[in-house]
Amino acid sequence: MKEILAGMPWWVKWVAIPVLALVVFGGLITSVLTFVVGLLFKLLVFVALVGGLIYVVRKFTSSSGSREDW
Repeated sequence: MKEILAGMPWWVKWVAIPVLALVVFGGLITSVLTFVVGLLFKLLVFVALVGGLIYVVRKFTSSSGSREDW
């Protein structure tokens, strides 16, 4: 492979081949990126919901504990 690319101009190696790869695999790359971004968003929502649940449980647990002391 190095021998094939050695005789080519620089723009073929650094411009034409990456552009061809984006054209051929563009849909796949877009699908993977969409999946990863969606997964990260769902993970962020999950972490926020768990954090909110822990906050609410601690808030009610601490307030009910103070009532029992009376």
